[in-house]
Amino acid sequence: MLNKLSKNAKRRHVHDRIRKKVIGTPQRPRLNIYRSLNHIYVQVIDDLNGSTVVAASTSQGKKGERKTGGNLASAKAIGKSIAERAQAKGIKKVVFDRGGYLYHGRVKALAEAAREAGLEF
Repeated sequence: MLNKLSKNAKRRHVHDRIRKKVIGTPQRPRLNIYRSLNHIYVQVIDDLNGSTVVAASTSQGKKGERKTGGNLASAKAIGKSIAERAQAKGIKKVVFDRGGYLYHGRVKALAEAAREAGLEF
């Protein structure tokens, strides 16, 4: 059945399977990733309260200052940014939700940058 689905539909199927096990709590919220062709978006989410604690993306900022999110350098910058914003809110530990994407490339670069900046997962 998965062979007939689009690439994004397969990713959603995998993401739904992951989300059955990964739940963000106020003590340990969920670090969620979404990537598009041009940008990468990251949120720290408390699922029990249904709220986004902090968020970062390459599409934020003034039009001239925006970077493309389609490369490793931008993913590393966003990983560092989300870690700094989370720590400013008092969050040090998170659970990692790769959003159905393979742990490779931009997703891996973002995760490693967030770990280097102080987030634990």
